[in-house]
Formats: sequence, structure tokens, C-alpha cells
Amino acid sequence: MSDELVEREIATEQAFVDRVHRQLETAGRNAQQVAREGHSRGRLGHEGGLVERDAMVFHAAKRIAQLDAAHEGLVFGRLDLRTELDAEPRYVGRIGLRDEDRDTLLIDWRAPAAAVFYQATAAEPQGVVRRRVLRSQGTTVQSVEDELLDADGNAERADGELPIVGEGALMAQLSRARDRRMHSIVATIQAEQDKAIRAPAKGVVAISGGPGVGKTVVALHRAAYLLYTDRRRYETDGVLVVGPSGVFMRYIERVLPSLGETAVALRSLGEVVDGVRATRHDEPAVADIKGSERMAEVMRRAARQQAPGSPREFRLFWYDNSLVLDRGLLGRLRRQLMSQGRRNRQLPRISTTLLDALWRQVRSERGRDRGRESFNDDLLDNDDFLEFALAWWPPVDAPTVLSWLHDPEFLARVGDGVLTAEEQRLLLKSWSGGAEHSIADVPLIDELRYALGDVPRRTEDERDDPLALIQGAVDIQELMTASDREYAPSGRAWQPPTHSIEDDGFAHVLIDEAQDLTPMQWRMVGRRGRTASWTIVGDPAQSSWPVPAESTAARSAALEGKPTHEFHLSTNYRNSAEIYAFAAAYAQRVGLAADLPTAVRSTGIEPRVVGRVPDLEPAVRAETAAVLAEVAGTVGIVVPVARRSEVNAWLASWPEFADYATGARAAVDSSVTPSGDDRVVVLTGLDTKGLEFDGIVVVQPEEIEAESATGRATLYVVLTRATQLLTTVSR
Repeated sequence: MSDELVEREIATEQAFVDRVHRQLETAGRNAQQVAREGHSRGRLGHEGGLVERDAMVFHAAKRIAQLDAAHEGLVFGRLDLRTELDAEPRYVGRIGLRDEDRDTLLIDWRAPAAAVFYQATAAEPQGVVRRRVLRSQGTTVQSVEDELLDADGNAERADGELPIVGEGALMAQLSRARDRRMHSIVATIQAEQDKAIRAPAKGVVAISGGPGVGKTVVALHRAAYLLYTDRRRYETDGVLVVGPSGVFMRYIERVLPSLGETAVALRSLGEVVDGVRATRHDEPAVADIKGSERMAEVMRRAARQQAPGSPREFRLFWYDNSLVLDRGLLGRLRRQLMSQGRRNRQLPRISTTLLDALWRQVRSERGRDRGRESFNDDLLDNDDFLEFALAWWPPVDAPTVLSWLHDPEFLARVGDGVLTAEEQRLLLKSWSGGAEHSIADVPLIDELRYALGDVPRRTEDERDDPLALIQGAVDIQELMTASDREYAPSGRAWQPPTHSIEDDGFAHVLIDEAQDLTPMQWRMVGRRGRTASWTIVGDPAQSSWPVPAESTAARSAALEGKPTHEFHLSTNYRNSAEIYAFAAAYAQRVGLAADLPTAVRSTGIEPRVVGRVPDLEPAVRAETAAVLAEVAGTVGIVVPVARRSEVNAWLASWPEFADYATGARAAVDSSVTPSGDDRVVVLTGLDTKGLEFDGIVVVQPEEIEAESATGRATLYVVLTRATQLLTTVSR
């Protein structure tokens, strides 16, 4: 293959790409014009003009966002078919475009006409002679990679045989250096992956497979495909993508925008509940308790308890009557209200319930003569009664109730028969010292939110009415009582959700690393997908949850009644064959029932095992420097949880790493601003879930293995994160 041939083919594709980008600019100008015209409709002075304005501006803004996101790698594929099928090549891109005559210029990769780009093989070419992948930097074509799928068809072409250029698009993609972001695989989707992407929209699509098979990126492409096929449904109710950590969500955040999709909610497990953002991991033993389904009963009991510090008695003298609400009567009233629904939903009934109980005690002739209406008016004008009612049944939010559990006596009361004394001790320790919410606390907050119910919202007219709290709807931010604030966690920001619990549902829910979800997390996510379709991605051998049967039952409950379509991916595209053989041997040695995919790429470089070092720091420093010298992309230093701060401090102090390890310096010095493009990052084993790096340095792997009941599975995950080089360092 001559350089002249390659240059000629690149020039041909460049001419087409230039044409597409000119059309893209025209489409952008047209969208801007529509937006301007929409704004002008709003000046017509009538309601119809405002409606037209909103609709035109909204749709124009969506189109502009789609066009802006599509510039990078806009055109990536070309199909040349047998001439009797189609004389003109078909070009495939991130979005669809038409030319000035309204003819198709570029086919959206999700369109049915583009499916053959991914599904054609040499065994079943489906009319495709040559499949070409274009690689571009900005608007410039850098290279082309061809696959000849139908040699006979090529020989029979009336306009001459097509030249075949390159060594294969997939292998070129796999060899590229990694950075801190996941990239789309839209140009190199393989046939088994494409089947999962284009699976039926209803029910559950479960994508399984071992490490490196592309489960995550296939699931994200499926979300983009669903948005394309039924945009109204999925944009109206939304698509929720849930991943294991904030690190992971930042890693994948550019994939969907690069495919032209921006109407997707990306949330880590610590961010699923509106108003809460948690990044802290509990110790494994504590996380196991908080994740168990037993905690649902503890939260249910907690939500029914009287607020700590609230009054237990009320006395009033009214027209010769001594009226008393004692502890026993208040207990009966509380049970009566609780039997009628969620706690916060009973707020409008509080005044009637208390007034009824007090009126039944009126026996004097003077009191009875004044009548019930006068009685109600007098008490609702009585500050003592109002203060009692507000304090006895205050509006409470979920974090406040969770804070009640920080009291040993309260926890012992609601945990009786559910939690052992040792489990209670571990929970109290995790909540001591005003620590921020952990990731495992978020499902507990969600459970409480649903057990408590939403606080009814007040209308605009009711906002000036001080009786609205006990007579009608309320505003929790304005009417938080002093007793509530006393028990609220200090320094912990809580923003009440802007919608009701009935509005939590999405049209589609995508769960990555599903094997790690605890039963409580499945309950939390399940509430957001009761009427949704689902995409679930996971590998049981990588699970960090120690009781698989409990998690499986919770998953089944979350997906109850939904048909399931299973897809298994069998080819490891991430790891070199040498690295994956090392990881697979470990999995087999420690007895993990691992799904072992086939690695398709070999580097000839075996993993490096450095053992019995006298001092960890210089050894880790030297091995990290060696890996950085060999790879062009990112390097992860993976450590046991207990060593993360220590190793971050090492990295921050090593001058040779100053240019690409600001995250480590920020971890030990709050005045440093971390960079999102650091080449070197320190992570724990759980933090590496779903990520990949050019090189990995594993520090004290035996400690990672020993730090939890599922430490072996965690270490297996760590060993499969590297694409090029893997080194382990042990003392």
C-alpha cells in the first residue's frame, strides 16, 4: 500500500467532510434564525404568540445544542455497497444531516439505515463491499481504516475495485492512549454490541460480561439510541444514568453529549436523591449494615417516632373546663394519624384532630353554650395551643429523622430485634462527630423520604397565614421549628426536593456496575423506575456486596413484572492479553466464579510483580515513574482505603510529578485547585470500578484483598483496569 494511495483516499474523504461541516454551519445559522423568530413571536401581545415563542425557542435551543456537540468526529463511517444496490456511498455520523436539496447527506448512527454499518460481517456482508472508518482531529481527516467484507462484490464492481487502506479500525482504537474521559465507540461498535444497543425498548436489557468487554459504553450508546427512536417519551420523563462513584460519572460524562444527547441525568449512587450529594465511603462492615434490607424496617420505625424533644403534654383552662392532652391520649392520637397515611401528609389534619380531642373534654354549661365554632376560634387564636401543635407534629425531612438515629437510646428503640448491639455500635461510630453523609446513607435518606411523605406545599395566598402549618399545606423551609433545627445535623446542607415523591420516576433507568448495588440501593433506584424501561450492566464476579442472594431478591423486586432481554459480551477489548491472563489466573486461584472473556490484543509485555520491598514509598515512586515513561496516557495508583491519604501525600511531594498530579496535592492542601486532566491519580479499589488507565500501579494488593469480605473480587477488578502496563508493589 503506497503513501500516495493513502493520501489520495484521505483527500477524497476530506472533501466530503468539508462539505458536511459547511452544511452543519448552515444548519446552525438556520437554528439561530428560528430562535430569533421565536423571540419575536413573544412580542405579538397575545397568549398564542407566547406559546409559539416558547415552542420555537425550545426546539431551536435543542437543535443548537445537538449541532454544537457533534463537531468532534462528526463523520466517522462510510459504506460502499454492491453497485446494483446503491451506486453512492453512505456516510454515517454522530447526527443526521440533509443537504440543501433535502437529500440525506449524513446518516445518524442510530437510524435503521446505519445498522448495517455495525452488523455486516465477512460471513454475512449484507450487501456491503467495504466498510471504512474515518479518524479526524477537529475537522481534519487524519486517517482511514478499511475492512473488505465482500471480495467477490469488489471484483464485480462496474466502476472498478475499491482500494483497501489501513490495518483495521478496531485495533487502531484499542491502541490509542487513554485520558481522563471515556470516549464513544460509535465508529467501532461490534456486531454483538450492536444487538444490545438496538434491543427492544420495553422491559429490561441486561448486559453481562467480564472486564473490558465494553458493557458501560454499549449501555450509554443504547441510551442515545432510545432517545433517537422515541425522543418525546424519553425526553419528557427523562433518562437516569446511575454509576458507582463521582469519579466514574466524570469519566463517562462526555459520551452522550458527543453522540448528540444532552437530556440525560447522570448521577452517582451518592447523588440519586435530590438535595443530597455524598462521596464518603463507610468502612466495609458499616456499609454492609447500612446496605442490608433490614434497614428498611429501621427507617420505617424511625419515621413513626415522635420527634425528640417534642412536648408530651398540653393543658388549657377554657370556660370552667380543665382540658388535658396527656401522654396516653397523645399516643392514641398519634397512632390514629399514622394509620391514615404518611407522617407529613397528616399535617393538614393536626388542628382538627387535636381540637376534636379537646372538645370532647368540654363538660361545663358555659363552654357548651359557646359552641364548637367559638371553641375552635378561641384555640386557633391561642399562642400556647399553636406552639404546642407546631412542636408536637412538626414537618420533618429525611436527614433530620436520620439524625435522630445518632442517639443511642433512639437507635436501640427502633433497632430492637433488627440490629444487634454490635451493629448499633458500628452505626453510631459511623455517625459520630458530625461526619458528612456517606454514600451508604443516601438510600436510608430516600427510604425515610418515602416513609415520611412530602410536606404539602402552600399556595401563594396561604404563605402569609400562620395557621397554614396545621390547617393546610406548608412550606418546610419557612416553617422549620426550633426543635427541628436543634436536631438537624450541623454543617450538612439539605435542599428539599423541588418535586414530590410521585414525580421521581424516569422513562428509562440505566444502572452500571449493577452487581455492586446493595439491597437498599436497589430499593432507592427501583422507585425511580417503576414504569421505566431499564438497561442493567454488570458482572457478578466483580461484586462488592457480600450477600448476593439478598441483592438478587432486591433487584427482582425493583424489576418485578418487566420482561428481560439478556445480552452477553464475550470479547475483552480493554486489556492486553498478557494483563488479562494475569488477572484471570488470580480469579481462578482465589475461587472467583469469573466470566473470562477473550482478550484480542497482545503487547508482549507481562505484568511486573515487585515484592518484599523494604520501603514502600521509594518503590512506588520508582515504579510509577517507570510506567509514566512507557505510556502516553493516564496512570492509576491503586491503594487500600487506609493508605489513600498517605499515598496522596507521597505523590504531592514528588517534584517530578508536579505537572500532572494536582489532584494529589489538592488532597493534602486545600489551597491547590485539582486538574481534571491529571495523568496520575490515586484511587481505592472501589473507586476504580468502570474506569480504565494505560498503566496501573497496585500498592499492597494483599491489603486490598483483606480489607473487606469481597476484597478478592475488588482486587480482581483492580487488576483488569490497565490497558498497557500493570505493576504490583508489595512490602
